[in-house]
Amino acid sequence: MTSRQPPLDGIRVLDLTRVLAGPWCTQNLADLGAEVIKIERPGKGDDTRGWGPPYLKKPDGEASKEAAYYLSTNRNKKSVCVDISTDEGASMIRELARSCDVLVENFKAGGLQKYGLHYDALKLVNPRLIYCSITGFGHTGPYAGKMGYDLIIQGMGGLMSITGEKDDMPGGGPQKAGNAAADLMTGMYACLAVVSALFERTVSGQGQHIDMAMLDCQVAALGAQNLNYFLSGKVPEREGTGHQNLCPYQAFRVRDGSVIVAVGNDSQFQSLCRLLSRPDLAGDERFMSNTGRVVNRKVLLPILEMEFLKFGRDDLLSGMEASGVPGGPINDIGQLYEDPQVIARGTRFDMPHAYGGGVSMVRNPMRFSESPVTYRMAPPLLGEHTEEILSSLSQ
Repeated sequence: MTSRQPPLDGIRVLDLTRVLAGPWCTQNLADLGAEVIKIERPGKGDDTRGWGPPYLKKPDGEASKEAAYYLSTNRNKKSVCVDISTDEGASMIRELARSCDVLVENFKAGGLQKYGLHYDALKLVNPRLIYCSITGFGHTGPYAGKMGYDLIIQGMGGLMSITGEKDDMPGGGPQKAGNAAADLMTGMYACLAVVSALFERTVSGQGQHIDMAMLDCQVAALGAQNLNYFLSGKVPEREGTGHQNLCPYQAFRVRDGSVIVAVGNDSQFQSLCRLLSRPDLAGDERFMSNTGRVVNRKVLLPILEMEFLKFGRDDLLSGMEASGVPGGPINDIGQLYEDPQVIARGTRFDMPHAYGGGVSMVRNPMRFSESPVTYRMAPPLLGEHTEEILSSLSQ
């Protein structure tokens, strides 16, 4: 049993965020050991508390007011109800900021200035404060004042243009990702930024302001697609499950479903051709290199599609495993949690909840050998810790 504390043990975070990008950041900070104080509106709280169904069921089977959406991103936090629009409430936040290492907020750019809770005001109270602002478009530029939501950012940030089937395919057209990809990516970048600023503070002794824009994060997360465009001058197109730079690297239909085939090099392609009893494809000059396969994908893919239809899913996956060809099934989320690897990693686990009984959670993927993340509290009820936290202000 390790005696070392979680990485952020002793760090105190004032969380003025709601919905997803901000709470995703602060949940990760909380899992890493930080004390996170979540400030919520009295009587209503985080918008996502009501973003259901589904809602958590109480032990008697009655639905609670705790939506799955809220539960997914607010564990290990303390909920404190404060009306920051009042002088008294704003004063409480300033006093809390005095004793915190980090403040994370996702109001519109400049939205906290009218309450005297912007960075320039709070750094006078606490010069060591790391103040992270998460907005749709950042604090500079012509869109700084606009509100940003995940769907808008996925569209503006190019993700939808490369997601989905081509226009001339069944179901073709731009698609959003199946989850809130822009929000989640921004939350992760924000978490990294906060931890980095805390590390820098050990040298400078000073806090700083972090300006996190969802659009910036979405553009950065396009990854290789950015350089594909820069180097070729061609706007990347949608390829369905396919890959712009590898072939074959996509889903293929088989007799009883679909299978992912992820050929990453020429040797794997040769092994695939032997499995399909088509060594002629491996010897075809058009397909011998990945470059040739990408350039000639319109010729190669229809041939492979016909060959894969000769196989059942499990037989093909077994053959690929034996042949050293990377691939896998396409699981729905129910199948995902029945997968032996997911079970073995303990990805799903239960935490006791204030209503009684438990609530299922997803384990944080950061696995430390000596200073592990911790799971101390289920997502809190609205205002559950108000008295505990605010009573300390008068001491």
